[in-house]
Amino acid sequence: MPLAALRMVVSRRKEHAESQRMAEAADPLRLRPELVAELVGDWSRLSRTSALPFQIHTEAEQTLVAHIHAATKRCNRNNLLRTEAYGEVFTRTPELHWALLAHAVSRNGGWNMTDLQGEWLPRLLLDEQREAVFAFLERANALIFQDAYPQLLLYEESVKLRRPLFHLLPAFGVSWFMRPVWDCFWKERNSAVLTTALIVNEQHYIETRVVQHPYFRKEVLDTLFFGMQPLLQLNALLIPYLAEGELRLAGLVLESFDNIHERIEFGKRLYAVLFGIPRIHAGTLSFVGSVPHSGSRADYAPHLFTKARQGAPVEPYEARLKAGSLLPGAHPMYSPGLEAAWPERSVEPPEPGDWFQGVTYVEPFFRELPIPPSFELTEEYNLLLERIELGVLAAEHVNVKL
Repeated sequence: MPLAALRMVVSRRKEHAESQRMAEAADPLRLRPELVAELVGDWSRLSRTSALPFQIHTEAEQTLVAHIHAATKRCNRNNLLRTEAYGEVFTRTPELHWALLAHAVSRNGGWNMTDLQGEWLPRLLLDEQREAVFAFLERANALIFQDAYPQLLLYEESVKLRRPLFHLLPAFGVSWFMRPVWDCFWKERNSAVLTTALIVNEQHYIETRVVQHPYFRKEVLDTLFFGMQPLLQLNALLIPYLAEGELRLAGLVLESFDNIHERIEFGKRLYAVLFGIPRIHAGTLSFVGSVPHSGSRADYAPHLFTKARQGAPVEPYEARLKAGSLLPGAHPMYSPGLEAAWPERSVEPPEPGDWFQGVTYVEPFFRELPIPPSFELTEEYNLLLERIELGVLAAEHVNVKL
């Protein structure tokens, strides 16, 4: 090819790459079809071959793997440390959208954990039931962190060294599904594709290890309490954000946690809200930057919740809420910090195995990232709380536990 023609080809490729970057800047949720098609081809080749042998070839690689394992273990002791670690990763590398999404979801995990020792759920559940639900929440939270955090750190180290290190992913037990995704992200920096893949990967990672685990099925997911969650609206995932000096709530309600397809699509919709609505994205960063995660719902609603119980528990429970405010003379609801609610516990090793079985199962998840038509929960949240309170009053009236 003549030199002039070669220069023209190179110039056109640069122009195309620049136009792609501009398009993604204008639409951060764009799942570029050509990248998805490339990944589908890579996954197809993986699904037709057995797991490739893996070796750490250099002393530097051994040191890095050991360092990442140690950092993961250090931050995986409780929900507070995990949540903070996700936030720090996003601060350092904002192209890793999933880290901010994981931070927001992990905050909700902490709130759900402390609810079990707070104002209402001890009135609905026996001690052993609350222990089982906490073990379920903690296990899912810890396993996702154990799988995803090393991937994030490995990317950061790759950026630092200016060369990809994703051949080391198997050292952390990461599914082969993620290797082509990280290779693609290194070349293209398409955050939407990477985030979608991490959502798919992490939900599959906990599917057999937690959601379908016989103990958690029997003690948590197949119980009356878990079945009542949609009715009581205990399954709302909240994204607090600051807008013009006012704290507001965005989010969505997950209807069926034990359905993996629903969890993945829910994660994608939540991602679309967090990164596709500029005021929510900016407001979430303002909230995250100004309010440390404690596990207490007083973090975002101090007018309704308190970390320190005020007064002795009233027996039986008396209504305290009306139209989103406390009734005159009523104490705020008790919502302890995580450290006051639950002691740290060791993280048991995950069950071995790779969930990825073939491309046809995952390809449909990469077709779109739609922004849901409704995601503002500020006013709806008041009704949600009143519904929970009514559930507590009803349960105490008939003297039953769920």
